[in-house]
Amino acid sequence: MPMETRDGGSRLPCSYVPLPDDAEATVVGHGRQTGPLFAALRLVLATVLLAVVTLAGVRFVGQLPTTGVVMPNQPATSTTSSSRGPESGVSEKTSGVPAEHGGMLGADATGSNAFPWSNAMLQWQRTGFHFQPEKNWMNDPNGPVYYKGCYHLFYQYNPDGAIWGNKIAWGHAVSRDLLRWRHLPVAMLPDQWYDINGAWSGSATVLPDGRIVMLYTGSTNASMQVQCLAFPSDPSDPLLTNWTKYEGNPVLYPPPHVGEKDFRDPTTAWYDGSDGMWRTVIGSKDERHAGMALTYKTKNFIDFELIPGVLHRVPATGMWECIDLYPVGAAKGIDMTEAVAAASNSGGGEVLHVMKESSDDDRHDYYALGRYDAATNKWMPLDADVDVGIGLRYDWGKFYASKTFYDPAKKRRVLWGWVGETDSERADVAKGWASLQSIPRTVVLDTKTGSNLIQWPVVEVETLRTNSTNLGSITVDHGSVFPLSLHRATQLDIEASFRLDPLDVIAAKEADVGYNCSTSGGAAGRGALGPFGLLVLADARRHGGDTEQTAIYFYVARGLDGGLRTHFCHDESRSSRANDIVKRVVGNVVPVLDGEALSIRVLVDHSIVESFAQGGRSTVTSRVYPTEAIYANAGVYLFNNATGARVTATSLAVHEMDSSYNQAYMASL
Repeated sequence: MPMETRDGGSRLPCSYVPLPDDAEATVVGHGRQTGPLFAALRLVLATVLLAVVTLAGVRFVGQLPTTGVVMPNQPATSTTSSSRGPESGVSEKTSGVPAEHGGMLGADATGSNAFPWSNAMLQWQRTGFHFQPEKNWMNDPNGPVYYKGCYHLFYQYNPDGAIWGNKIAWGHAVSRDLLRWRHLPVAMLPDQWYDINGAWSGSATVLPDGRIVMLYTGSTNASMQVQCLAFPSDPSDPLLTNWTKYEGNPVLYPPPHVGEKDFRDPTTAWYDGSDGMWRTVIGSKDERHAGMALTYKTKNFIDFELIPGVLHRVPATGMWECIDLYPVGAAKGIDMTEAVAAASNSGGGEVLHVMKESSDDDRHDYYALGRYDAATNKWMPLDADVDVGIGLRYDWGKFYASKTFYDPAKKRRVLWGWVGETDSERADVAKGWASLQSIPRTVVLDTKTGSNLIQWPVVEVETLRTNSTNLGSITVDHGSVFPLSLHRATQLDIEASFRLDPLDVIAAKEADVGYNCSTSGGAAGRGALGPFGLLVLADARRHGGDTEQTAIYFYVARGLDGGLRTHFCHDESRSSRANDIVKRVVGNVVPVLDGEALSIRVLVDHSIVESFAQGGRSTVTSRVYPTEAIYANAGVYLFNNATGARVTATSLAVHEMDSSYNQAYMASL
């Protein structure tokens, strides 16, 4: 059937070739061009230019140098495939790529099983508007804070190379708008006995007089986890360039009955006027593998007292890393100290508190909504069935070790998350960097459901929009794709709303109860009412077959009770021809209320795709590494792989995104 447009015209349909079951296909056949003639000519020219660039500087992973960016004292030909994480008391930091594909540094040193990445491919992976260091390895965001008109982001950083190591330091950058960053010198190096094996994650606290204190976890010379104090060397410096460690560090040791490697990542502290003391929470686990949060109080950030009892504990959830506890409101952020004071004055109040933990067991960030009782040092979930570690997640894709902070300038709570690589370490060493931070997101309570958070890119992201195209209403028949005519497709902000044909929904009477994003065939798993959505970083020269594409889609299933259940997913299985990367299908059910359209916002930035469904009720982040759908060969399609329903994109706006152009540090003369 023809695809209808708002202006009443029609366009020829494109037959949708069902996705192959073989997610690891590496041979792509030649296909015909699609789209207008001028677009085809542009793509041909782009292909020629890409070939020239590639031939001018080809270097394959199998031919990597054995010195230079490799970690000091780490043999380039090492064949070990054991983790460098848990035995050191931290999460596994590798991508998950099997060792035979170069997942660990030096695995298969000949590179015979690694994909032959060219320089042009690797250079394309670097993002345009997501935060990343100029080079080397990065992981957890640390101590984000607003100070003297500047936003500061600290982060776990390896100054010596593009892989995680035992000498992790604190990288540092500063910004006026959370997008355009100035890289600063390393804030803290692991140079004392109490942090010699790593200056690990921590948080910043702004005191009433404007001073900042930083609590962080140090890994000692015996690999014990202790808490340490640091503060700016010059509080008048808005860049906070230099930091001083407290001479009496460490200020906290693991308490009795807590493992020496199970005590880390202190939260931002808040003030409790009931006793005039500050409180901070530290993540841990007990001897029965229950995750738990411990609360300490202090007057001076030097002398700490463990508050009796456990703030919260959930059986079988393992070590809780990067714990976070904060109040959440409907329209704006709330400072924790202010929330505690308000609750004390009103006898409790109605403010909900989010507790979040980063699970060391599966490396996902879980959260729950609940109520915090400062007097009893207890946090209780609203619903025990979706408690911390067993229910809701910040993001259903690649997103971990997150951290929020309260932004007093705009009265909002902002969330950062580490988005690691899913390629091989060999490829990371070749390109000289690893990991990104997510786009900073605002966090508020979803007042429509009352049971989840809303996450949304900070409003500053919209200042990067350049060319915007409103493509109007487009109807896509079942089993079809529709190419979008765009100037470029590697840096985009896409907003779209979809509506299933109501008659087709009524006609789909058969129950479809077994669908799951991760196990039901991804975008190839066809049902009466899905999947349908967008194909991004898709080969603009051809579609179907085994061409590269990343699918972002809804799948609507009818339950046994006749009701509809909506899944929101990313399918990475065809995102790349490379065989040495992790490719998954990820996502989950998203609440859709009566009368709501199915809506998504998608940020595409080279090797990262972040999606926000239903106004931010559900988010999914993917790392993707296309080998052909790059530069001008990248395209975007609407697709509908349902078997019995037409889908209309009732609104579709595509904004090209400028780069944020981060600046290198230059010391004042």
